[in-house]
Amino acid sequence: MKYSKIPISRWATGDRPREKLVNIGADNLTDTELLATLIGSGSARYNAIDLARQILLSVNHDLEQLGSLEYRDLIRFPGIGNAKAITLLSALELGRRRNGYAPSVRFKVGGSGHVYKLMQPKLLDKKTEMFWAIYLNRAHTVIKIQQISQGGVSGTLVDPKLVFKHALDHLASALILVHNHPSGQLKPSEADIRLTKKLLTAGRLMEIPVIDHLIFTNSGYFSFADEGILS
Repeated sequence: MKYSKIPISRWATGDRPREKLVNIGADNLTDTELLATLIGSGSARYNAIDLARQILLSVNHDLEQLGSLEYRDLIRFPGIGNAKAITLLSALELGRRRNGYAPSVRFKVGGSGHVYKLMQPKLLDKKTEMFWAIYLNRAHTVIKIQQISQGGVSGTLVDPKLVFKHALDHLASALILVHNHPSGQLKPSEADIRLTKKLLTAGRLMEIPVIDHLIFTNSGYFSFADEGILS
């Protein structure tokens, strides 16, 4: 791929990404142009469009992969320093939060799809496994969303006592378990099944039932309840 050393400021006004955004709207810009507006200025070697092309090429123009880039990934590109990397990461995080936005009123869970959307801001693009619990009242309205543990890329330890301590603290009537698989694998592991059964048993004894357990991935989810295996 060839890159241009001509600064964007010397381009025709109608070709400059920022001016195009103002004149014709952000939805009419290419992914490269949108990324270039965030980068702002280029370097001595590359302009902002060239830098945007390099970043997108590194993820095969896959926006999902782009969203998983971290600070250390971005600063490897010549011309992307601390300030530009922070700007890009902030924009990507805002996109995740907007994607999983829920109204500020108390959220009533109506099924596994609701849970998946609710957890997107917390689990989308995460590279380590995390375990969360969602605590509900009798009407299945969310009281509290609580992170229980965080581990490595292939697992995390969960203490059932901690799960139910939070349930008691918040006077929950039911709870939903959620953990992510950074690998994208939707099928529950044997460890996932054993843990779910342990927490189901504890919930029955304490009269705080576990009504679902979701395995979260960027591309979808697996619901123990939907699959009829919460028994």
